[in-house]
Amino acid sequence: MKYILLLLLTFSLIGTTSAIADSSSTLDSIKKSGKIKIGYRQSEPPMSFEDENGNPVGYSIDLCKRIASNVSTTIGKEVEIEYIPVTSENRFSAVSSGKIDILCGSTTKTLSRSKKVDFTQNTFVTGATFMTLAGKQFNELAELDGRKVGVVKGTTTEETLKKLLKETLTNAEVVTYDSAKEALDGLRGGEIRAFTSDQVVLIGLVITAEDQDNFAIAPQVFSFEPFALAVKRNDADFRLIADSALSQLYRTGQILQIYSKWFGGFAKEMPPMHQALYQLNSTPE
Repeated sequence: MKYILLLLLTFSLIGTTSAIADSSSTLDSIKKSGKIKIGYRQSEPPMSFEDENGNPVGYSIDLCKRIASNVSTTIGKEVEIEYIPVTSENRFSAVSSGKIDILCGSTTKTLSRSKKVDFTQNTFVTGATFMTLAGKQFNELAELDGRKVGVVKGTTTEETLKKLLKETLTNAEVVTYDSAKEALDGLRGGEIRAFTSDQVVLIGLVITAEDQDNFAIAPQVFSFEPFALAVKRNDADFRLIADSALSQLYRTGQILQIYSKWFGGFAKEMPPMHQALYQLNSTPE
């Protein structure tokens, strides 16, 4: 009996030690390597994309730079940023495996995804809509009957689009692409009648395209997409550092400069929903 109790106690201690190690693994890794690994999408403007020199830029990238700075302050030494590109399909496994420390892009926060990763406070709010070639807009979904609609695979928009078509009895074929850039090229080439994604991503694609006058974006959205940054599950210390940096941006109003930098060109006034998002997430220290 004593032997059995000793074994049980040993396994209990091993489990506890493992849990403690896991909870601090991100910060421990950053301390040892001196680097924070930021995962980003390469063609999701204006949230995250590569500029003409191949450098990662965007609204979410700027937020993650502030988080990296907060990590440096917390651990007491400068932290180098290592950017790692991810896709819509491998982004969550990259977080959970430790390939990246934080996912900075256009990721919708959902309960089902929270089974794989944890999320920071919300960073943006948008919704899905349709993009077409200019002059080929449509007013009714029935106009998509017998046509092909493009969407990036592994996104919440893919799921929502299929549900929308089913509920409205719209007989359209869904064509999936690996990236928004590929879908945009498909729209250009006539492979698809429309491309659907988060409205802010579609706007970003248009304003960064050389042939931007060739596209039209529907003003209505058919989903609610709250964005957040993804981190490893059960890593409270690192998530707190990220949330602290975001809350400080919201409380001090510095977020307005970042918002204006990336959205001021096509949105003269910030939507009330965004103002509310920043106010609700201005958590006091």
